[in-house]
Amino acid sequence: MHKVAYQDLRGFIDLVDEAGALRRIAGAQAVHEIGAITEVAAGMAEGPALLFDDIPGYAKGFRVFSNATTSVQRAALALGFDAQVSPLEALQAWKTRRDTLKPTPPTFVDEAPFLENTATGDDVDIGIYPAPHWHKLDGGPYIGSGSLVITRDPDEGWVNASIYRVQVHGNNRVTVQFDHTGRHGSMIARKYWDRGIPCPIAIVHGQDPALFIAGFEYLPSGYSEYDFAGAIKGFPIDVLRGPLTGLPIPAGAEIVFEGELLPLQETSLAEGPFGEFTGYYAADTKPAPVMAVQATYHRNDPILFGSPPMKPPRFHFGLPFRAATLWSGLEQLGVTDVTGVWQHVSQLMTVVALKQRYAGHAKRAALIAAANSYMGRIVVVVDEDIDPSNLADVMWAVTTRCEPSESVDIVRNAWSSGLDPRISPEAKQRGLTSHSKMIIDACKPFDQLATYPRTTSLSLEEAKATEAKWGAMLRG
Repeated sequence: MHKVAYQDLRGFIDLVDEAGALRRIAGAQAVHEIGAITEVAAGMAEGPALLFDDIPGYAKGFRVFSNATTSVQRAALALGFDAQVSPLEALQAWKTRRDTLKPTPPTFVDEAPFLENTATGDDVDIGIYPAPHWHKLDGGPYIGSGSLVITRDPDEGWVNASIYRVQVHGNNRVTVQFDHTGRHGSMIARKYWDRGIPCPIAIVHGQDPALFIAGFEYLPSGYSEYDFAGAIKGFPIDVLRGPLTGLPIPAGAEIVFEGELLPLQETSLAEGPFGEFTGYYAADTKPAPVMAVQATYHRNDPILFGSPPMKPPRFHFGLPFRAATLWSGLEQLGVTDVTGVWQHVSQLMTVVALKQRYAGHAKRAALIAAANSYMGRIVVVVDEDIDPSNLADVMWAVTTRCEPSESVDIVRNAWSSGLDPRISPEAKQRGLTSHSKMIIDACKPFDQLATYPRTTSLSLEEAKATEAKWGAMLRG
């Protein structure tokens, strides 16, 4: 049975450290500096994970961990895969596993390390935690850039544990930004509010990477992220019933808030702005629901999990998980011979590689990919000799196999989002958040497959064999 090699966030940090991919940073300021260092590190060729300590103004031992899974290797490590395989092999391994994952419900336990330090009522003080001011124009400190927000559906009883951003507004107040009303957390909260009562809520600010990955997944209603994370890990997540809310809280959590999410129609605070994953600010402040924090808990020497959006190509995950979902979707719809799918520029550009079997094969795959690429404006289809994860390889295909007057199509009024910086404010106010998508057929023309000039390059199989034999020597 597949199992990951860590129990909690600290176990994962130890694995990253053993792999030589952790850097310890002392003395960085929570205002702007931690965020700036995180962004610079994420842009490096072998960008490391970062563990910040000795943060001015905060107790020693109160730490921030960032860039947890921003590299292919650390994303693979979080999933329990060989961190030395190629990016496309790692994604294919995840695709294969994801297609066969069986929900693994959590196990309830009676004790948890986060109860080592407890504050309730007037003793609650969020200010003891080093919540970074991640980007210079952010509206304030965000303790939750990768935090797990836990709620329970009052009708059906299932638990949602998704990633939503959390801004600090005082010693016992934070806001939770649900992105849009279609998110499960928002839908659950409104069920309570419609009954005139607050929504019980718990927020975890230091969960393990399996829960982080699960929290970003688009899971169907009724499917708890705990079940998905347990399937990723190969064993159940240990959870403790929250002392105030009774909500299941990961026993390995570092920092936990419990309390109530107050009805938005009665109480709100101006949330934002906050730098988005597109590399832009999508909007100024807007009203967001307020959590009254009634209790805080943390482990000794707690670690806050930070995963701020950054300018592309920096992204939360080194593996484009949604590309794996798209790859499976293409196969399920009968598109044969797909050899790889990848997404570049923080998922805003999708590349599909396939072995052409018939005229229109590439276009069929491209149209399906375009219809399912959230916010992405560019879809490229390439032949099977191109590694879709290698942007230089993809651009070589675009510049040598694509004839712009014949191989480019535009799909209008397609799926986008209010986060899209290119859509005008006036259109967004009217709810018009669609855009166009460009499809680039960078495959050899189907009627020229036998006659197209032969390439000088190694095949993907030859390159892989050469890397296996000589790679260690080349890397020194």
